[in-house]
Amino acid sequence: MPALKATDHVAEITWLGVVPDRDAGLPSEPRSALALGFAGPEGEAHGGLTRPSCSRVLGLYPRDTPIRNARQLSILSHEELAVIAADMGLSALDPALVGATMVVRGIPDFSHVPPSSRLLADSGACVAIDMENRPCVLPARPIEDRHKGFGQRFKAAAQGRRGVTAWVEAEGQVAVGDRLRLFVPDQPAWSAPC
Repeated sequence: MPALKATDHVAEITWLGVVPDRDAGLPSEPRSALALGFAGPEGEAHGGLTRPSCSRVLGLYPRDTPIRNARQLSILSHEELAVIAADMGLSALDPALVGATMVVRGIPDFSHVPPSSRLLADSGACVAIDMENRPCVLPARPIEDRHKGFGQRFKAAAQGRRGVTAWVEAEGQVAVGDRLRLFVPDQPAWSAPC
């Protein structure tokens, strides 16, 4: 029996980009298509099979411990990005400013899809969702550079809407306008108290 079940939710890719050098800055460079390999999107500085651990996993490892890279992509929702912009007082927010890899439209409450869900492209390329991407202060500077007085508003406005991190499960090509079918784990929600 399959462990992942198909949903009726299909997303459309509305934007793609890569961060070519994260030491130089967070903003992404827009692309019309991406080649997704097992190490992540071609040309993406967050790619690689492993990465140094960061603040997301400090409860598990000391900072900079080599771990599996489940953060090869940063995927945001077109709809949630519009709400973030509105809450910040902007008419729109360029996904490049927040270091996005992909923006999708059509999946409600996208930032909270279950971990281990899959987004399957018609090409056969598939990304596995690791977890919600928590807002941080890093986008503040590029946003401030473009929209004076608005950079510090991002973190609060993006709470619960920052999208997800993901990794490449099946290689292939994706392009703006492609469709992605959502598959979710076929298991009940965990009910044990934390």
